[in-house]
Amino acid sequence: MKTHLSVNLNKVALVRNTRHLGIPSVTRAATLCLEAGAAGITVHPRPDARHIRAQDVLDLAELLKAWPDREFNVEGNPFHNLMDCVRDLRQRGLPVHQVTFVPDSEGQFTSDHGWSFPADAERLKPLIAEAHALNLRVSLFMDADPTAMAAAKEVGADRIELYTEPFAAAWGTADQQAQLDRFAAAAQAALDAGLGVNAGHDLNRDNLAAFAQQVPGLQEVSIGHALIADALELGYTATIQAYLACLGQ
Repeated sequence: MKTHLSVNLNKVALVRNTRHLGIPSVTRAATLCLEAGAAGITVHPRPDARHIRAQDVLDLAELLKAWPDREFNVEGNPFHNLMDCVRDLRQRGLPVHQVTFVPDSEGQFTSDHGWSFPADAERLKPLIAEAHALNLRVSLFMDADPTAMAAAKEVGADRIELYTEPFAAAWGTADQQAQLDRFAAAAQAALDAGLGVNAGHDLNRDNLAAFAQQVPGLQEVSIGHALIADALELGYTATIQAYLACLGQ
């Protein structure tokens, strides 16, 4: 199975927001990544707009009209501003393909855990149904817990996104293979439940190849921080090509 690379552009926006000059350009970064072979673009607009802003979401959706074979993934907490963003895109007739529901708090530094079942089930169901009514694929940000995958399917999710920071933290340690086995088991449980499998958080050029090779059914990885850091040194084109090589492409 080909694993798609979706580039998260939050860190480009974060640097831009430190000045009022409009650089670096989020849309220019997206264009360079798409031209280099990225399968999609991811953004995570948070309520405080500390990186991606509402206008960025619109601008990127406009850009992706010219790339009908690529995908736009908008992620965030559906109880904050995420649904407002995707409703607006749909009302404007702009492309958005996937929403990734992430259970982060408003002021959270970065996403650091997945949804909990059965605790979150009832409040997620109507929002997943609304996303489906908007013709959006729904992915739930999940910890690598095989026992939770059937519950994610039960609430209506189409995919799960495995939260990979524990794997990344174990890379190069004695716990590395145990973490890989844990994530492989979670992915297999998701597949057995009828879910697609995405992954993201702290994946990089060092650890991505092993993850992609050993985790079954991996459809998409969403990578931001490490990829943008690499692009500062290598440029977008060489960086995208390096990550695609990690994915065997």
